Amino acid sequence: MGKYFGTDGFRGEANVTLNAEHAYQIGRFLGWYYGELRRQKGDATTPQIVIGKDTRRSSYMFESMLVGGLVASGADAYILHVTTTPSVAYIARVDQFDCGIMISASHNPYYDNGIKLINHNGEKMDPEVIDLIEAYIDGNLTAFGKSWGGDIPKAKRDKIGRSIDYASGRNRYIGYLISLGVYSFKGIKVALDCANGSAWNIAPSVFNALGATVSVINANPDGLNINANAGSTHIEGLQKYVVEHGMDVGFAYDGDADRCLAVDEKGNVVTGDHILYLYGRYMKDRDKLVNNTVVTTVMSNFGLYKAFDQLGIDYAKTKVGDKYVYEYMSKHGCHIGGEQSGHIIFSKYASTGDGILTSLKIMQAMIGQKKKLSTIIEPLYIYPQVLKNVRVGDKEAAQNDPDVKQAVQRVADLLGDTGRILVRPSGTEPLIRVMVEAETKAQCEELVDSVIQVIRDKGLADE
Repeated sequence: MGKYFGTDGFRGEANVTLNAEHAYQIGRFLGWYYGELRRQKGDATTPQIVIGKDTRRSSYMFESMLVGGLVASGADAYILHVTTTPSVAYIARVDQFDCGIMISASHNPYYDNGIKLINHNGEKMDPEVIDLIEAYIDGNLTAFGKSWGGDIPKAKRDKIGRSIDYASGRNRYIGYLISLGVYSFKGIKVALDCANGSAWNIAPSVFNALGATVSVINANPDGLNINANAGSTHIEGLQKYVVEHGMDVGFAYDGDADRCLAVDEKGNVVTGDHILYLYGRYMKDRDKLVNNTVVTTVMSNFGLYKAFDQLGIDYAKTKVGDKYVYEYMSKHGCHIGGEQSGHIIFSKYASTGDGILTSLKIMQAMIGQKKKLSTIIEPLYIYPQVLKNVRVGDKEAAQNDPDVKQAVQRVADLLGDTGRILVRPSGTEPLIRVMVEAETKAQCEELVDSVIQVIRDKGLADE
């Protein structure tokens, strides 16, 4: 985690934490950096960078500033307009751009925004490049064996870059998703909650092309309503819609459509853990589960691991964050992994989580097995979970205190194979997170509180 960029880009309230000048600086750096990389190799051609954005009002401001910075540094900016994060990753990779930029704050409210950077492989930007951007913003850049401070050269005359309408790239991404539809969706009633965000015109286009009977909610973006009581973070609206209108399935996306949660025909929420279970099992049954492994994070539910044990499916547990899931999948050649939040990665088809792709894969599992979604997920028992945060003065001291560790071990011993405890520091705040999964909610509450009380008794809490 850097000064400006976190695990998912440079994010914050527009024109407060993240302002227009930051966007211009990022554009200036990227245009110059990729041009310089080419020049170092004796290549005089113009760097090419592709940009997408979500529907927030401030996304248009940031797009303009990024384009201004890019062309001022001599790069050509290819503009996808409103599109999804995974589409930018796809186009950056298949069209061999130097890098991609997505303007979005994902599931955050409209007044927040973010700048996500994607490398030429369609993956999260390399950390060393992020470090250089931060140094440039702070006026102390050293790169290519030279100290630049905050003064990198501008392009002149015919070297000034261009902005290019690249809506055709977004359309080809839509075509790619349609091509992944193994079965016709004819006769299946599908509800889509597009969160008034990036998926608003892409997801319906894909499902309509595959023959589904499509009903769409929250697909009228006005710049201010992205994620507002809509999408995967407010799925209760979709639950109600599916039941009241007799839909076969519903899918809810977040603001930039890199996540998907589902609703079965009975109105039950299908989380990322359910999706990993149903598609992991579907792949194993067809001998398609490479390495017999599904990649999860430590926050996946205890019930998922119990189910995998019964099915003979191996699993890996990474730190929280799709970045860590993808790193493990790339290193070990795994084909499916993800998070409870619905950020699911199908590495054979995409280099990042893709909400629309995830919904297509759920449809494939339903149609391929000729079963309703509720029937497919029924064997998975999700254990009750309680997660509480305690503010502390020193996260490391609190987590490593002998009495705290003893209290945690006492809970672990008590639960045995009927549940689990997880204690971890927040990555961004002075908090220790204590989570317990057990057979009853009351037991979870009691055991979480017992550990937090030890933290307080030892004077480690900052409350």
